[in-house]
Amino acid sequence: MKDTMIGVDLAKHVFVLHGTSTTGEVKFRKKLSRRQFSRFMSEQPPALVIMEACGGAHYWAREMVKVGHEVKLIAPQYVRPFVKRQKNDAADAEAIVVAAR
Repeated sequence: MKDTMIGVDLAKHVFVLHGTSTTGEVKFRKKLSRRQFSRFMSEQPPALVIMEACGGAHYWAREMVKVGHEVKLIAPQYVRPFVKRQKNDAADAEAIVVAAR
C-alpha cells in the first residue's frame, strides 16, 4: 500500500511538490526543475502522485507510472476551493493533496 501522497503543481520550468502521509502529516515541500523532478521521483518509493489535469500532466503521468508511482489527475475546478491562502505554486500543490483526500 502506498502511504505517501505527492501533490505536484506543474509549471514551465519549476515544479512544486507537497508530500504528505495518507493521514495528512507533511513529509516534504520541494521546488524542483524538470530534470531534478524526474530524478527525485525516480528515487522515491511508490506513492500516489496527484496533479491538476492539463496537457503537460498527461505526459508527466506516463513518466511517473514508468518509475512505479500511481497517478491521479484532478480537474482544476475541484482544486480551487481548497487553496487556503494566496494563489501561488506552493499553495496549489498543497490544495491538490487536500482535494485528493
